[in-house]
Amino acid sequence: MTTPRKRSAGAPRRRRGPGRRLVPALLAAALLTGCSTGSDAVDVNNGGEFRFVAGTPRGEVIPPAERASAPAFSGTLLGGGDFSSTELDGEVAVINFWGSWCPPCRVETPEFQEVYADVRDEGVEFLGINVKETSDQFATAFVEKFGIEFPSLYDPRGEVALAFRDYPATAIPSTIVLDREGRVAAVYTAEVSQEDLRSTLDLILAEEV
Repeated sequence: MTTPRKRSAGAPRRRRGPGRRLVPALLAAALLTGCSTGSDAVDVNNGGEFRFVAGTPRGEVIPPAERASAPAFSGTLLGGGDFSSTELDGEVAVINFWGSWCPPCRVETPEFQEVYADVRDEGVEFLGINVKETSDQFATAFVEKFGIEFPSLYDPRGEVALAFRDYPATAIPSTIVLDREGRVAAVYTAEVSQEDLRSTLDLILAEEV
């Protein structure tokens, strides 16, 4: 796991929580695209208990007693700089898988930016995972066009999705929401409306730690 050196412009100041206990790395079992190079690698550690079974109904969350820990991962942010999932510790986190080539993402991602602008001071972090791009230039242009302020990890091979065991990595866009304890609280395998995302976050933020 690498130590973050810098963040992309607009990334919020992050509060550190207790680091997750690391376990032996899980090697990605397959490649989603063949366009990646070694510098695009994303490190994943899947020693948690999460295994995808089914998507969560929109606007609902997984009951706390049924949640499992998310895997650890790290990689390179669009625009440069290292990122580690430990930066999400202690926060509610929205992890959104997107691509500039994905028509629904052109609607969903700007709406996520609106939600992010409203909740980033309430202990909620957003992280985009850019997947299946032939070049990071397309992803960077997308972010700039829509004024996206939250950071995104450049992951053309989709290794973060593979870290979440049995997660449908080909479902783009899709979203995973983590609670403050780093557990998977919701999984949405299709476009999520702004209203549904706000409802989900309200439920998780209201939970006692």
